[in-house]
Amino acid sequence: MPKRPESVLILGAGPAGLTAAWRLLEAGIKVTVLEKSDKKGGQGGTTIFEGKHGTYRFDYGGHRFITHNAELLKLVENLVGDDLLTAMRKSVIRFRGRTYDYPLALGNLLRTAPTSLLMGATGDLLTLPFRKHIDDNFATWISSRFGDTLYENFFEGYTAKLWGIDPKDLSSDWAGQRISLIDLKDVAKRLLPMGNDTPRTYARSYRYPKHGFGVIFDRLAERIEAKGGKILTKTAVENIEFNRDSVSSVQAAGKTFKADAVISTLALPNMVKMTGGKSDLKYRGLRFFNMPLEMDNLSDCTWQYLSDPSIMATRLQEPKRRSPFMAPKGHTSAMLEIPCDPGSDLWEMSDEQMFPMACEVLTKMGMDATKATGEYFSTRATQAYPLLRVGYEKGRANAKNHLSQFKNLILCGRQGTFRYIFTDTAMETGDMAARSLITGQDHQEEIYEHRSERTVIETQSVA
Repeated sequence: MPKRPESVLILGAGPAGLTAAWRLLEAGIKVTVLEKSDKKGGQGGTTIFEGKHGTYRFDYGGHRFITHNAELLKLVENLVGDDLLTAMRKSVIRFRGRTYDYPLALGNLLRTAPTSLLMGATGDLLTLPFRKHIDDNFATWISSRFGDTLYENFFEGYTAKLWGIDPKDLSSDWAGQRISLIDLKDVAKRLLPMGNDTPRTYARSYRYPKHGFGVIFDRLAERIEAKGGKILTKTAVENIEFNRDSVSSVQAAGKTFKADAVISTLALPNMVKMTGGKSDLKYRGLRFFNMPLEMDNLSDCTWQYLSDPSIMATRLQEPKRRSPFMAPKGHTSAMLEIPCDPGSDLWEMSDEQMFPMACEVLTKMGMDATKATGEYFSTRATQAYPLLRVGYEKGRANAKNHLSQFKNLILCGRQGTFRYIFTDTAMETGDMAARSLITGQDHQEEIYEHRSERTVIETQSVA
């Protein structure tokens, strides 16, 4: 790591990039942030829609602030102040016309599940102790721990829809950090009356700004600019100039930017290609279809997992459940999360074409789609999730090895590290990147693997 820089160029004004910028400015280092969109906050942002009944707000997905980092919580509380609410999460799984509590509850399961599912799961419970845990891929990870019945009913179709690939081609790493329970025995234990533990990836309460998650990063951006930092929107990175061991300049929006050091939150494979390397790592895109509704409440659920493969969306969210200020009084809204990739039919379809399809989803869920106001719009995330195909580790390692030659370049954030991490972890990686430059200590490998443990820490919140 070179000596402490006088100025730093940050690529991307999302959670990681803005956090890095703030820490550097606090240390007296000049900062310029380049952002390709016209907004700040990246996937942590909030879109404001002025409808005929008033103002609606929609996030880029189901964000909530949960952290076990007291310093980070203090920063967010300081930014948002009294507008930082405490909300409660309620989730359900919708599958084949039935509604299951999430986490699973014994009474609900017995009342809701078909006899064939209950009998199949019971049979799996008796035989699983004699089966070896297999981690070859997502499918074997699930079926060897939860049995074929739960895999075929709750995991197989939903996972294929979410990722656009066969679950057998998805790495087991995804399951290791995202599945709430350890195995079917753990499911059975928690369903019993004395099983009161909360599953390890499920936090019922969380902090949330009253006017949308993006308020955190809007306020952070304001402070950065007030302290002298520059944030240039509509400034997409086009090319990177480099020599043998360092980045010399960045071309963006037809201009050349020089800096002593660069912190990048851009996609890991994109950075490899712009610095002369090759990478086949890919991401999964998401389209968010947003629509106001002329009703007070759509449901009492923060979000609903839509497991049927025939339904285009994976989750149905009601922003008002996070904060009543996300919709005008007496009205609400719905957001459908639709996994698809740029260039696909679902991605390219016009909003006018998608609107009746979205109404059909609501109808299938037993909701009154006639309450839709007829207003709607889409937002998109081209690189929402890193696609963890079987064997992706080799491609990621090659990318890291290629970029390690540039001593004044640090990567952080979800896209920059090619890991599906929560917002607080992305902000932590930005903070770590800044501290690396401030102290002159190389923490790049630590940033790449930050919170990569095989268990999720979502429930460990100091909030």
